[in-house]
Amino acid sequence: MSNGTASSTSASDSQSTRSQSSNSLLNIAGTASSRPNNGTATTSSAPLPSNTLPCNNHPEFCNRKYSNITEVCAHNSAFDIKNNAASNQALGISDQLDDGIRMLQGETHFVNNTIYNCHTTCSLLNAGTWQTMLETLVTWLESNPYDVVTVLIVNSDFVEVGNYTAPIENSGIRKYLYEPDYIPQHRDQWPTLGHMILSGTRVVMFMDYNANQTTVPYILDEFTHMFETPFSPTNQSFPCTEQRPPHLDPKMAKDQYMYLANHNLNTAVDLGALTGGSSSESLLIPTYSQLNITNGAENQIGQLEAMRQNCTREWDRPPNFLLVDYYNDGTPSPGSVFEVAARANGVTYNRRCCGYGAQSAAPALRSSYAALAIAMVFVILVA
Repeated sequence: MSNGTASSTSASDSQSTRSQSSNSLLNIAGTASSRPNNGTATTSSAPLPSNTLPCNNHPEFCNRKYSNITEVCAHNSAFDIKNNAASNQALGISDQLDDGIRMLQGETHFVNNTIYNCHTTCSLLNAGTWQTMLETLVTWLESNPYDVVTVLIVNSDFVEVGNYTAPIENSGIRKYLYEPDYIPQHRDQWPTLGHMILSGTRVVMFMDYNANQTTVPYILDEFTHMFETPFSPTNQSFPCTEQRPPHLDPKMAKDQYMYLANHNLNTAVDLGALTGGSSSESLLIPTYSQLNITNGAENQIGQLEAMRQNCTREWDRPPNFLLVDYYNDGTPSPGSVFEVAARANGVTYNRRCCGYGAQSAAPALRSSYAALAIAMVFVILVA
């Protein structure tokens, strides 16, 4: 079974709706058309795209709902610090996005009134401020106007969501952030990628704990929209059971929620040994010796493809997000994690991986623009 059709579920009485506004469409072929409050249409030039294949590298996704697509998530995306055992990735944010990563996820900490990308403590691994990561994403978005990206914030210190608004505004990402029509928004209520791209709101931002969509509507509460399989696994069984949020009704999980499959194998090490301190606590770090197997595209125990098939059987649909460490490692070749996602989506993966920069897709331009044209017509009809 692969993505392609979504089940229909009616909205529950507990949902609230935000006020609707009519947004003009964006012409993503090179210029952006907008209509300010006075009703006068303006046109501004936009940067030429570096990736001309729209809708997350697959034109067929243009008419597919955001909630009906499987994407690869880079666990702790910003943690690519060389020679640091607490790192989770080998390549930086821009390379990740160029290669096809479409969910950036990471642990954040609130230190001296600033949000940092840190692993457990900033003395162990400090990958810089969260705002800097967002600025990198904004730069990439400006050069890739046909893509939808998801950001999952791990609010490790459980601070109020308002502490995250300043870096969002200062980084310039605010204008890209999607605000759902419903709180919470059920799986069958999400727009298509084409709609999100044409409307310009093509970054979906979730927070695991302390989100408040009433006060900050563009940071979505993760666990009222998606559930997760057991996180930080230390054995190769990788169960597909729902762990967070706890006590979620199975029928509600299946009908209304998206889900994230945690597929990163970990080994516990002594935290004191890593920091040079006297801590007796342990830290989970990637099991480096098994990375190729863990990220593998074969239906064998411990491999990502096996988990995809197991979870698809258990939930009657593939995971929406596949969370992995060191996505560039895999079996039978680098990029195997994207092959697994492609199978879930019923498409073909034929890109080069990993870390080669933006890839030209000139041969696919004709079909790409045709798909976008169909998406544009669909949005106009809906409007």
